[in-house]
Amino acid sequence: MVRANRVVEISKTLSEILVCPLSKQPLRVCEKSNSLISDAIGVSFPIVDGIPCLVPKDGKIIEAEVSRDGDSANTKRRYHQDGTGGS
Repeated sequence: MVRANRVVEISKTLSEILVCPLSKQPLRVCEKSNSLISDAIGVSFPIVDGIPCLVPKDGKIIEAEVSRDGDSANTKRRYHQDGTGGS
């Protein structure tokens, strides 16, 4: 059975209280990728059937063309599954 990708909205209340499991910083909803984004560490967590998948191993590192302050973002921040920073 093939299931088409579909965008399922997440409750606004839920999205306001969820935080990144690695950085403990707020997440923002990205409707384009149907995911929750941690801007603090540049990681995207998928939303599947309206349920956020916030297990650290489900997160994907995203590369930003330009960081929020306008500088080029050429370095990736990597976080271990235990939440500690690494290189």
